[in-house]
Amino acid sequence: MNESDERYSTAEEAIYEAFFLLLKEKDLEKITVSDVIKKAGIVRSTFYNHYENIPALMIAAEDKTIQDIFTMMESFHPKNDLDICHSYFLAICNYTRKNPFLANLVQTPRGDAFFEKAITMFHRYITDVTPASISAPQDRSKFSYLIAGAIGSTLGVLHKWTAEDFATPAEDIAEILSKIFLSGILPYLSGSK
Repeated sequence: MNESDERYSTAEEAIYEAFFLLLKEKDLEKITVSDVIKKAGIVRSTFYNHYENIPALMIAAEDKTIQDIFTMMESFHPKNDLDICHSYFLAICNYTRKNPFLANLVQTPRGDAFFEKAITMFHRYITDVTPASISAPQDRSKFSYLIAGAIGSTLGVLHKWTAEDFATPAEDIAEILSKIFLSGILPYLSGSK
């Protein structure tokens, strides 16, 4: 990595860190570019070299969050669908508890779009890991409803968990989400009947 690549990466990390810290202080909708640059200790042009505006930063933060979750999962070597689901949902639970961005996102309408990306990527991951047990859904409309069901149940559980200040252990929440997915969603994805 050359010096300019390293500076670019360092500035990007500073922007993310500032954004996540600001989420602990104020509502997402009230965060401005000025807030981010002040907290990150960078100049305005540096911010704009990375992101067009706060919504673009938010989308990048969502994508980074999903990538972080899947990077955590790649270190796990599942033996069956339960292990895959449990590791995935436990990663989301632990990440939600530590990451103010994700905890905030769970409680907003924007959380639907985030979890649609996350659940769709999760379906692809399961398909890659256990190709014999899952066939691709043939009916796109049914698939979209199944994903909506997965999103709704995941958001509902995580919203309740964040609202209760993470009182229930993450392991228990991951187990609940795994059972919902394996019993209610996976059979339909597998057969897509």
